[in-house]
Amino acid sequence: LMNAAVAQGVEPAQIAQHCDSVSLCFSKGLGAPCGAVLAGCRDFVSEAWRVRKLLGGGMRQAGVLAAAAHLGLQRAEETLRRDHGNARRFAEGIHVLDSPLWSINLAAVETNIVMVNVQGAWPSPAELCERLRAVSEEEVAETGRAVSVLLLPWSARTVRAVWHRNVSARDTELARRKLEFVARKCQE
Repeated sequence: LMNAAVAQGVEPAQIAQHCDSVSLCFSKGLGAPCGAVLAGCRDFVSEAWRVRKLLGGGMRQAGVLAAAAHLGLQRAEETLRRDHGNARRFAEGIHVLDSPLWSINLAAVETNIVMVNVQGAWPSPAELCERLRAVSEEEVAETGRAVSVLLLPWSARTVRAVWHRNVSARDTELARRKLEFVARKCQE
């Protein structure tokens, strides 16, 4: 919700008005250690409260966590815009590489999520993700760095990359360089 609102330049309420219920996680992009809120009609929230209790959910010292969530909300636009910018730079950087191993639709990069279309029979999305995660002696010798990039094989031909507040512009550039290194090794 927050990423979509920032990307569209609207208040979250403008998007949420079209929904029966809304769940908002305060961790990841907003940076709180944990926590979420759930909103909806009275009956829906009452049933969710009952099920939460039934499953043993509950928190003590929630005020401390609420303070972190409040701070995350206050800084949400700045933080999420930075995440969106990093995702955009990554997408543009790998698009410029013009590798036969993948393609990217830059118009589809609107928030902190980048979908990379893997082309050809090899490597598969799972193999590409494994190569990005692994660090070899050859990589360290050639690049002077040990970089592990965690992406998700999303479908039979797609890999998903997601940015959050703990991924810096420097991390983003290192991830792009790692993808370039892996592409070169796959083509050799």
